Parts: sequence; C-alpha cells; structure tokens
Amino acid sequence: MPSFLSFSLPGNGNFARFCGFSLCLALWVFTAPAALAQAAPPLRPADTALRQMPAAADKNRPAAARRGGAVTAPKQAELIMEASLTENGPLIRQGLQWRIYGANPGLGNRLPLIAQSEAALARLSLKPGDYIVFVAFGRAAISRKITVTADKAQIEKFNLNAGGLKPGATLPDGVINTKQLHFTIYTDGQINEQKPLIEDAKAGEIIRLPAGSYHIVCNYGLGNAITRSDIRIEAGKLLEATMQQRAAQIILKLVRQSGGEALADTSWAIMNDAGDIVREIANANAYIILAEGNYVAVARNKDKIYQKSFAVLSGKDEEIEVSATAQNSVDEEGVD
Repeated sequence: MPSFLSFSLPGNGNFARFCGFSLCLALWVFTAPAALAQAAPPLRPADTALRQMPAAADKNRPAAARRGGAVTAPKQAELIMEASLTENGPLIRQGLQWRIYGANPGLGNRLPLIAQSEAALARLSLKPGDYIVFVAFGRAAISRKITVTADKAQIEKFNLNAGGLKPGATLPDGVINTKQLHFTIYTDGQINEQKPLIEDAKAGEIIRLPAGSYHIVCNYGLGNAITRSDIRIEAGKLLEATMQQRAAQIILKLVRQSGGEALADTSWAIMNDAGDIVREIANANAYIILAEGNYVAVARNKDKIYQKSFAVLSGKDEEIEVSATAQNSVDEEGVD
C-alpha cells in the first residue's frame, strides 16, 4: 500500500486574498507508477511488440534483396526499451508511446519512422546503425540518439522524470457540481503571455506531466467563480490539487407572478456590484454559477427591461425570480 502525505502549501497572502481561495494538496508516494498509468487504455495484442513501418523496413533491406536477388541477410541486433518515472525507479507498465526513427533525414528533410509501439517493454530487431528513440507518457516525453551494435542484445532505459496531477475542487459550504469544473494548466512563467499547456481538464482526471512548476486555474461554471494557484510536480509522485471554491448555482427567471412560468424570449445581463457585466445569457431560465457576492440581474423581454438586485452565498444554490412588474421596470438609461 502506498504511504500518504498531506500538507498545506504556503502562499503569498495578498495573492490568496485576491483569488479568494485555499489550496489543499496531497501526495501519494508510489512503490510503482500504477496510479499514473490507470487512465491509459488497455494494450491490444498487436501492441505487445513494435510495429515496423513497411516503407522504412524495405529501405533498410539491401538493394539486391529488393530486386529479388539472393543476398546474405545483414546481422541484426535486438533492441529492448523500457521507461520509468524516476532514475532507477519501477518500470512504467502501460500508457507509453514509442517511436523509432532513422538518424539520417529522408525526403523532405524528415527523419524516417522505422517503428512504433504502445508496449511497456518494447522489443525490436534492427540492423546496426544509429537511431533516434522517442518515448512519451502523457505530456512527459524524452528522445535519445542510440547506436545499435550487431549480434548484441541492447537494453535502453529511459528516465522520464515525470509525475502526475489529479485536479479537483471543493465547496466548503455545500456540494460542488463536479461536471461544471474545468481546469487550465500553464507551464511556469507569465501565463498572460503564453498558451495553456492543457485546457479543459476534468476533475479527477490524471494528467501526466514532466517534473516542474506549473500554474493551475480552476473555473467553476462559465461565470466568475475562478481560483488559481502555483503548484509543483515531483517525479514519481501524484499530486492531488484540491482547489476551494466559494460560489453557488443560480437560476434566473422572469415571471408575471411569483411561482409563475418563466417568460420566453428573455435575455439576461448579470452585473457585479462594480457594474461590470459578468455574463450575458439568452434563455428563459438563465443558469449560471457565480462567486459569492452581490449582483444585479437585468432582464430584457421584447421592449421591456426589468432588473433586480440579489446576493449569492457560497454553497446556497437558488432560483431567483424577477417579477415583470412596473416596480422592477427600468428604461435604457435607468439600468444600473
């Protein structure tokens, strides 16, 4: 059984107050990298050995053999390849992607693909020469130039120096809707100046990453419930990053009378207490997840505009009715 470690991650106080969240982290220390490989699809029988590319295999044959002449078969050597998450760590048993390329560029100045596999322990018979081996495990990957020697079984070990991330979120004051959680992961650096490494990751998904520093953003729904933090992935370990949200699910309805049906052809603008529009929705029943705070709902139905102020409390999901009455009616200039 794996040992379990739990700890709190220190952070900048100003940053935490700005984001309005706390981050709980847990590290599972593995005796084997099984948990990082559990999300990988099962291997098919055809994947238990490397598949040699026909074109590349034919190019490797002597010219006389390709013309149908009798030649002495070139000496072959067995290449065995295996990978681990850490130096001298246990071998990865599934989820690997292997590619073997010739070391000399071919047509279009591209390296010819010799073989590929999804096997944990990849084996291949190759003629002597230089090759480029590429292996990937999720987002973690490494390549190396190797030289195959005749009549000699050769074992190549690859240390991917990788770990895993399992993102999640909690709602201290209620039950969180995990289907509405979306995670974006950036490499360490200025996130405003780079594209995300991973977008729309789901809660509970195991993401394989190279060891290093990352920035994770958690969106709860499509509104303004957003938390973020800096994290660090360690080789051979799975990091459970649990973000804390303070938000609630809200449904807005424009009705003629209390408890009535929502009026069709209604569009909405939801504004925060600073007057900024959080989101616009065209739906009779406007569903939105909002961070804890004060808001104004503005409903437009045909040529009429209505508005209502309301407060969102964390964990308190609520259906809010806006009555289509003269009391709530405003003109264009009167919208807050």
